[in-house]
Amino acid sequence: MEQMRKLYLELSSLEDRGITIWLKGEPSNSGHVAAELCINEENSYMRDYIFDEGVLKEIHFDKLNSDDT
Repeated sequence: MEQMRKLYLELSSLEDRGITIWLKGEPSNSGHVAAELCINEENSYMRDYIFDEGVLKEIHFDKLNSDDT
């Protein structure tokens, strides 16, 4: 669960800076995303960083289909 803790700390620090986190197209939060990614380790997720005028505004986690890899 060390991996989940590290991911949670990373994402929560981004949330504290006002960056929103999305999971599979829905608004989410650091705790939910960390748990989802660590519980479903057999699935792959892609991070997509959304910038507005050079400033990071959102991070999206989108599940990859097995035929996408």
